[in-house]
Amino acid sequence: MTTSSQPKRLGFFTRLLDEGSAGERYRLAAEQIIHAERQGFDTAWVAQHHFHEAEGGLPSPFVFLAHVAAQTSKIRLGTGVVTLPLEHPIRAAEDAVVFDLLSDGRLEVGVGTGGTPSSFTAFGLDSANRSEIYERALALVRDAWNGKPLDGGDSLYPAAPYLNDRVWQATFSTSGGIRAGKAGDGLMLSRTQPRPKDAPNATLPEIQHPIIDAYLEALPVGRAPRIMASRSLFVADKREDALRLAEIGLRRVAKDFAAKGHVIPGDKLADLITALDTHVGTPTDVIESLSKDTTLPRVTDVVFQVHSVDPPHDDILRSIELIAGEVAPALGWQKLHAKPEKRVALVR
Repeated sequence: MTTSSQPKRLGFFTRLLDEGSAGERYRLAAEQIIHAERQGFDTAWVAQHHFHEAEGGLPSPFVFLAHVAAQTSKIRLGTGVVTLPLEHPIRAAEDAVVFDLLSDGRLEVGVGTGGTPSSFTAFGLDSANRSEIYERALALVRDAWNGKPLDGGDSLYPAAPYLNDRVWQATFSTSGGIRAGKAGDGLMLSRTQPRPKDAPNATLPEIQHPIIDAYLEALPVGRAPRIMASRSLFVADKREDALRLAEIGLRRVAKDFAAKGHVIPGDKLADLITALDTHVGTPTDVIESLSKDTTLPRVTDVVFQVHSVDPPHDDILRSIELIAGEVAPALGWQKLHAKPEKRVALVR
């Protein structure tokens, strides 16, 4: 079992699920990323979701990240992920290049196949074909960045072959790990994922270790691994406050899971925390909890998100502070840059 010897990068991830209108969600998420930069976080990531407010409601990640890039200077900004089958690959390639140039080379490109069938239907596509569409789209994006002639003879301006070294592929499976490894891309592991029917009580590390193994085995000789583990983490100064807020969010998610046919064993808060792979409590609590996650020593990037707890905005800002100040250093992270610790109120 290979352990990464690289210094870990620390990331903040948001699905933009704060209470409020779409505009308010975007404002709060931007403020959280700015605050993460001030605490020294290395990366920030946003998820793309079409149509579904409960999933995040951010259909245009490059537009949002451009807004954030104008208000930050060091933190790297990533898509977690762009659903490539629902994008025109040439337009996605163009947007990525322009954003990267305007952000001073801070783009990280996370891509995935997507999974919500109704979203594919709205785009006139069949979700059953998403893997095939995804592979074709990703190949076209790579060709465009490399400046290869496209249909009709035109080539992308400006070309950006270097972006091929910043692609991350999200997956739930060993086959996806092999695909990312063969391409020399980064591997993105989810904060939680469905348990196999033959192993309903499997832990998240037990599911993800084989994906990492497959990725490393497929990685070309000499290519440095890039492995990201996203984890649900909410930290508070007081354990009772953390658990109180966690119960609100986790019960909401459990209810939604049950409506979709998923089974969560037990109804106590501890059962929900375990079933939803959540780390919650004081810095001491979550350091102990995360220390049991045997996946983390193997990754190069640890990315924390507050979902599915989804606490109020001010509590998210405090959690960001506690992660950077106490939790992440215990995981081997070193703060490489940080601005004076103050909260920035954005203009409404």
